[in-house]
Formats: sequence, C-alpha cells, structure tokens
Amino acid sequence: MQAIILAAGMGRRLGEKTKDNTKCMVEVNGVRLIDRLLTQLCNLSLSRVVIVVGYQAENLKAHIGHRYDDRLRIEYVENPVYNRTNNIYSLALAKDKMMDDDTLLIESDLIFSDRLLPMIVDNPHPNVAMVAKYESWMDGTVVRIDQEMNIVSFISKQAFSFDDVDKYYKTVNIYKFSRDFSRHKYVPFLEAYCQALGNNEYYEQVLRVITLLDGSDLKAQRVGNEPWYEIDDIQDLDIAETLFAKPDEMIERFNYRYGGHWRFPKMLDYCYLVNPYFPTRRMRDELRASFDTLLTEYPSGMKVNAMLAAKNFGISPQHVVVGNGAAELIKSLMEHNGRQPIGVIYPTFEEYPHRLDKADIVAYKPDTETLRYTADDLMAFYADKDIRQLLLINPDNPSGNFIPKADVLRLACWCEERKVKLIVDESFVDFSDGFEENSLIHDDLLTAHANLIVVKSISKSYGVPGLRLGILASADEELISWMKRDISIWNINSFAEYYMQIYGKYEKDYVKACHRFIAERRRLHQLLQTIPYLRVLPTQANFFCCQVVSHYTSEELTRRLLSEYGIIIKDCDSKTGLAGRNYIRLSVRNEADNDQLISAFRQLIP
Repeated sequence: MQAIILAAGMGRRLGEKTKDNTKCMVEVNGVRLIDRLLTQLCNLSLSRVVIVVGYQAENLKAHIGHRYDDRLRIEYVENPVYNRTNNIYSLALAKDKMMDDDTLLIESDLIFSDRLLPMIVDNPHPNVAMVAKYESWMDGTVVRIDQEMNIVSFISKQAFSFDDVDKYYKTVNIYKFSRDFSRHKYVPFLEAYCQALGNNEYYEQVLRVITLLDGSDLKAQRVGNEPWYEIDDIQDLDIAETLFAKPDEMIERFNYRYGGHWRFPKMLDYCYLVNPYFPTRRMRDELRASFDTLLTEYPSGMKVNAMLAAKNFGISPQHVVVGNGAAELIKSLMEHNGRQPIGVIYPTFEEYPHRLDKADIVAYKPDTETLRYTADDLMAFYADKDIRQLLLINPDNPSGNFIPKADVLRLACWCEERKVKLIVDESFVDFSDGFEENSLIHDDLLTAHANLIVVKSISKSYGVPGLRLGILASADEELISWMKRDISIWNINSFAEYYMQIYGKYEKDYVKACHRFIAERRRLHQLLQTIPYLRVLPTQANFFCCQVVSHYTSEELTRRLLSEYGIIIKDCDSKTGLAGRNYIRLSVRNEADNDQLISAFRQLIP
C-alpha cells in the first residue's frame, strides 16, 4: 500500500500563515501538519508516499528533506498550475502512480487522531471513505450511507437539504482505494471527467459519478468519537489547536473562549448552567417558523421590550430594564452605583467583582468546609462595616447556598435601615425547591423595598443562553431610567424579543420543566454521593459544588475528564476564596448526560 498526499493548494484563507508556505506547513500547537501526518504514516507498512506539491513546493520539499528516509520512501509530483486548478488536477497528475498499488488518499490540511489511519487500513473492504456524522460546522463533500455501510450517494450542494442533515455524513478526506478500483474505475472516470468538465473541479465529483452510474463499490468507515478537523482558515486553526491541545493545556484553551462550545459537538459541557428541559420542542418549532421574518426585521426598542418583560413577570414597565444577557445589566448597574463600598460574599459569580474596584469590596467569606451562610450571618458580619451596597447571589454561585425568601426580605429591611442598596441576583431561583414562591420580582415587594435591586438571567433557568436575555427589576425609577438611557436602544435582537412575545403561551410548560429538573437534580445528587473521592455540597441551584477529597486534585480531575471522556467541568481553584481547596462545580444536565458523567467518575475510581 502507498499513500498519496495532496498538498498543492495555496490556502489563501489562512492569510499570513500561508504567505510563504503551503497549508500543510502551518503549525498546530507547535507541530506542522505535514510532520504530524508523515509521522502517522511512519507507523504503517507503506511502499512509498507520493506528495503532490505546487504552491511554495521548494519550501515544503526543503523542510521535509531527508528526515524520514529511514522510515518512508517519499516521492514528489508537481502541479505547476496550482493557482488555476483544483485538487482533481493534482490527483490526475498522480494517476499513473495511483494505479501502481493500493492507495491511501489524504488531503494535507487535515489533523486527526492517530487511530484513524489504522481504522481505515484495517477495514476489510478494499475501497473505503472515512466519514463523520454531519455537524453544523462542516463544509464540503456530504454522503448518505445504508445499513451495510455502503455509500449510496454523494450529495451535491444543490441537492443538500437541511431537513435531511440527520441522515448525512461528511467525508473526512481520507480514502482507501484498491489498485483494481483505481485502474478500472476511478482513473478512467477521472480522465473522462477532466476532459469533459476541465481541471477546476474536485476529485470527489468523480466518486459521485461512479456511485451514481455504477452502484456502490465504496464503503464508509465512521470516525466515531475520534477527533479530526479540516483547517481552511484562522478559526479552523484555533479550533484544531483546542481539540488537539495537550491535556494540561486543553482546559485553558476551552476556558478562554467564554462559550461557543457548540463548535465541539462531541463534548459534554458541565460548565454552562442552563435548564435542560426548556424550551419545549413546540416552542422551538414556533421560533423556527418565524426565522425568516426575525432574521430580516429590526427588533423593537427598549420601551416595547420593557413592556414584554413586564408582562411576563407581572410587574410595571417602569420597574424593569431588559439586557443583552444579565452581563450587560451588571456592567451598567456597577457603573451607575460608582465608587461605593460594597459587601461581596466569596466565592461568588465573578462578573460582579470584575466590574468593581478592589478597594471598594468588603468581603465576607463563609466557612470553607461548608460554604453555608444565612441572612443573620451577613447582618452580624456587616453590622459594623461601612457599606453602601450588599450583593447577594441567591442561590449562590458556585456554592448553591440558598437563603429563604422571608430571610432575604428581613435582610432587605435591615439594609434599608442603614441606607444600603441590596442587590439580589436570583438567576438560579427557579431551580430551588418551592420555586413558584421564591422570586422577589413582584411589584408589591419592589415598591415596599425601594432599596432592592433584583437581577435575573433568562439564559440559565429558561434554557436560552444563545438569545442573550436578562432583566433588572427595581422600584428605583431613577435607576431604571438611567440604565435604559445607558444601554443601546436596540440592545436585544428580534429572536430574543420574539421569545419574550410568545413565552406566555408556554409558561405552564416552563413550570413543568422546572419540576422535572428538580427531580433530576435529586437523582444526580444521590449518584454523586456514591463517588468516594467527592464530597457533595447541598444545592438549590442547577449545579453542584463538590470537594475532591482524595486521589486527585481538582485540576487533575478536571483535566482527565476532558482529555479522556470529553466532559468539561469547572475547576473552582480560580475562584476567590477557594484557591487550593480542590472544589469543582458541575451543572445538572438531562438524565442521559448525567449518567454519562457518573460513568466517567466511576471509571476514575482508583
């Protein structure tokens, strides 16, 4: 068996990265693509490796040099018109060599697991295409396969239908062809195709014609959970460097993204905190039905969106401001309140203290073993402290600590007597037991406590982080008016506005979803308590804070879950007040995902 590598292209979309080199010379985590590929090929029994070169060919050949002579016999074929042709011409230039032996055909802009090449080589069928289940980020050749793993059709761009994506597979651009197939089918069709349609095409088109006219000689080999990526531009390179980072660097690369984890569909994300049971399928269908209109129309301004939020929460429009996520409102609120001493309970949701001057923070830290505290604890601690604001995350993040509503209202009265503003972030309150009665967002409560400011993220409990929605409620109309002037008049998009418009029809479904969530949290709590190296703190939020008490540090456990199981959790070592305490935070997802998490934890029991 031989390998043919297509490496003639210019890679213009990689900009400066390919200014003086072809794409396969780009580095991923310090290793050039071509070196990674050739090293992988060294582990196979190959008669030779043929590299089709073009753009910056001499640089590529000089880089490879003779470093692989003791393990690979490398030959070159040159495409002198690489800038005017596509890969069908590059392969046509190597057609004579292709007919000499069974062939692995590989595109040089790929990065993939070391296990992929043995998988396709060991496949008993002579003609095989490596394929991956289609995902939204993928671009390029798409196929359909039958139950016997035959590739029954190559889907043209014109025939591609998003209604059928669950039936599609993307070719990974790694193929195995027998010498007989190359001689008697592929190369003759390749020559005819080039003669009829020219050289500015793609070699997969030949496979499409063969499949269409001559039945299926080509089998599919699924990649399964093995990582791979095709690098066409800078963002592709960034994703590839994250997927193939060393275990001790992978967490950092994921964390700096602050989201966008949908680009890694095989990963289970236990960092981001959303309701797994809402919105319902019917509500999603209603949003989809209005997609075209919402995409092409402007949203309403702040006044209309405040009325929508007021309708959904049963309060006055003068008492609410809508944000592009709670984060926008937190920034505006902290800027409005200015340089005033503020009580902050640590560990906490860092978005608030990041907006503050450290000199203004008066920190309260509960016992690090329990992370529990009450309203009375706060009143006792701050009784002799000069503060003008007090921040309460309730339920708290990351501890899950919860102060009952009656006690929060006692705290509000205590603050009012001292002319202290009480900021309550209740983004997780709908996950608490008895949640129907636990919210502070009621006009009578807001009016009775003019010093009370309530922040709520819609993303978390309502399960729509991609819409970026949050609200701030207060009877302090001067504050509300100031914030409405401070943020952009079109600060939320049409999809978020429409979500608020239709939410009322699904309110009963939301209540059911929250009850279902609470039941699943109880089940997961019981399962987590069976893991001997975890101490699980009680919670009223949609996450658990656990202390790693043996066998691992929090960093080690977090790293192993990601690198070995594709599960990302939050290492709380970076949280103020928890450094060195080996705490982790993990969200509550649906039943199937939570069982997968528990399975991984159990496999890590020494």
